[in-house]
Amino acid sequence: MQHRVLVVEDDEALGPMLEYNLEKEGLLPILVTDGDEALLRLSEETPDLIVLDWMLPGTSGIEICRQARARPETRNTPIIMLTAKGEEGDRIRGLDTGADDYVTKPFSVTELMARIRAVLRRSSPIADEEVRRFGDIVMDMETRRVHRGGAEIRLGPTEFRLLECLMRRPGRVFNRDQLLDIVWGRDVFVDERTVDVHVGRLRKALNKDAVKDPIRTVRAAGYALDETYPHSS
Repeated sequence: MQHRVLVVEDDEALGPMLEYNLEKEGLLPILVTDGDEALLRLSEETPDLIVLDWMLPGTSGIEICRQARARPETRNTPIIMLTAKGEEGDRIRGLDTGADDYVTKPFSVTELMARIRAVLRRSSPIADEEVRRFGDIVMDMETRRVHRGGAEIRLGPTEFRLLECLMRRPGRVFNRDQLLDIVWGRDVFVDERTVDVHVGRLRKALNKDAVKDPIRTVRAAGYALDETYPHSS
């Protein structure tokens, strides 16, 4: 799975340099240059990581961080703040607002990439687990079997990959383009309607005993595992 990194940086030299180095790391950078555009992008899709400058045109980095932490879709998205502010009080303010890490300019790009790798590893531990669990759903990655409430659920390979994708980040909304990239791959031409068909098949398999549907449809956005499901009746 290729991690998407939203880079919010208005420096004309630094932004493209970060974009280039993230691509070298095998990540998918999304570069925006002002705070208002960053908020717009966050309303459209949820990245796996945000690299966020403090001082920006429009909405400030600290306000973007605050709003990201207030939204369910980005509440757990890692945020690394970049800033020329080096005072201890500023660092504490950034971390208290919800940043996961704090890098003061000027910085080593090599060190920043190492921090990005570390943050992504910490935020995606489930990716390395052989057994994944969400509520009463258990997915065994070694045997490729899925159980719900102790009963085996028979899934086709595409539905299995869809469920695997959703179980990586419960609560995260994946749009159809993201699901197409992750499940089918970029080199395969598949219509977006195909995603809806396979999500329907996955739902039918998971909910055959008329139990509560764990998949949430977000109108005009995409699909997510309902993060409230394991705690609701």
